[in-house]
Amino acid sequence: MTKVWKYIVIGFLVGLLILIRAFEQQLFYDPFLDFFKNDYLQAQPPAYDSWKLFVHHIFRYGLNMLISLGIIYVAFENKHVLLFSIGLYIVAFVVLISLYFYFIQHNLEEDYLLTFYIRRFLIQPLFVMILLPAFYYQRKIKNEEV
Repeated sequence: MTKVWKYIVIGFLVGLLILIRAFEQQLFYDPFLDFFKNDYLQAQPPAYDSWKLFVHHIFRYGLNMLISLGIIYVAFENKHVLLFSIGLYIVAFVVLISLYFYFIQHNLEEDYLLTFYIRRFLIQPLFVMILLPAFYYQRKIKNEEV
């Protein structure tokens, strides 16, 4: 794939991530969106349906993951990088979703910031912003050694 097409495809995929963020209120059930946007230190945590929240977090994380994996694959065209990323995304989801639900059920009133940041990793495509520079640096180091 030529560089121009790579940039076009990556730009399109980034646009999809932006659309997910722009329409999050309409696409996903998440009563914590408004809670964390407002004065959450003074407010009571909202009532929520655990199962519905879990399913919608899986859906949102899955969409962000698929688009992010597309960006990573187009950028590097390397199956090993893609497989590593898939593994990382799956392990991260299991750990983060477990911690998130534990904290919102037990410690939300005491640990707002930790819950907020765990939730942020679940609903935002932050891993792609971490992995792209890491893989680029790894490739650069590898090419300099040869």
